[in-house]
Amino acid sequence: MNILEIMQQNQSYCSNHRDMPSQLQQKAKQLCWEYNKTSPKEGEKRAEILRELFGDCHPLTFIEPSFRCDYGFNIHTYGLTVINYNCVILDTSPVHIGKNVFIAPGVCIACAGHSIDAEQRSNGIGTSSPITIGDDVWIGANAAICGGVKIGSGTVIGAGSVVTRNIPEGVIAVGNPCRVLRKVTEQDKVNPMQF
Repeated sequence: MNILEIMQQNQSYCSNHRDMPSQLQQKAKQLCWEYNKTSPKEGEKRAEILRELFGDCHPLTFIEPSFRCDYGFNIHTYGLTVINYNCVILDTSPVHIGKNVFIAPGVCIACAGHSIDAEQRSNGIGTSSPITIGDDVWIGANAAICGGVKIGSGTVIGAGSVVTRNIPEGVIAVGNPCRVLRKVTEQDKVNPMQF
């Protein structure tokens, strides 16, 4: 199996930075640059770039510039996906984003990591693990989602949280490290007329 096939598997792996396909990263950097230079009026051009960049791009995928990713082909959206300003996705492994997902400004979704051992790290040894975000998830501003994490459907991740382990469905989870605060309940519904 070559490195590209390994990267597209839903499994964790270790690599040396010299093994990574830099030419594919150059394509993603170019497409992100083009995307980030588009006018707010160029919705179709933005959609066209995302279709070329992502592995699977649902037509209801909307991203506010500035946006950055490592490769793009490992990002998969499956329904309405709204990603706000200044999001970074380090997609050295697959990132699966369910439908009706809202990602606030400044969120970092990072499959990639580095060896904890200083000698290995200085020699370019890295790690990567896939990330799965379920349907109907809201990720608050400046949250960090680490490799290997699964976020269950209907869950809210609080602003500034650092998600280092799986979070179940239908909960509010916050903090560093991110922990379940409570379940989402009927009392969380708001009356739009209150505003």
